Amino acid sequence: MTTGRLDAQALRELIAQVGRGNAAALEALYDQTSPILYGLLIRILKHPDRAQDALQECYLRVWRRAETYAAEKGDPLGWLIGIARYRALDLIQSTRKLDGPTQSISEAEYELPGDERTPEDAAVEQEGLLRLDRCLQGLQSQQRRSVLMAYYEGYSHSELALAMNAPLGTVKAWVRRGLARLRECLERP
Repeated sequence: MTTGRLDAQALRELIAQVGRGNAAALEALYDQTSPILYGLLIRILKHPDRAQDALQECYLRVWRRAETYAAEKGDPLGWLIGIARYRALDLIQSTRKLDGPTQSISEAEYELPGDERTPEDAAVEQEGLLRLDRCLQGLQSQQRRSVLMAYYEGYSHSELALAMNAPLGTVKAWVRRGLARLRECLERP
């Protein structure tokens, strides 16, 4: 990462190197993208320990599947976000099956006694969360709401259309445009 900016081409190259078994490339990819993915996971899962576990599983999946990434089919950060999102939704689904509905926790519960994070780790995580939040706030209200409901709450496009009382095509456009603007924002310095 250069001066706080994610370079899509550099991420593509790192993913390609990871696909060839380069562990140092995986470490560099983790360093550059984990604050953003952790921010996403903490918003979805609502618990630091679960988010950290999911983050590690995401990068294991990246290690195993990097050779399947097709640069011409999509943005590398979008690919990574997709992996993280699906892992989080899998965890939510499995928790619901075992325990019933998940409960939301207050923000105060994020500070857990015995948390092993260093101040530097906390600062990086906070920076990623703030950056993601700033980018989300820059979206139009319908785009922001549809992206949040789809990616953080797991709504399908048809569920979004019902919940937002809008035509399916309109909701799909809101999500698509919102994600494009979010991606542009996250890639800016």
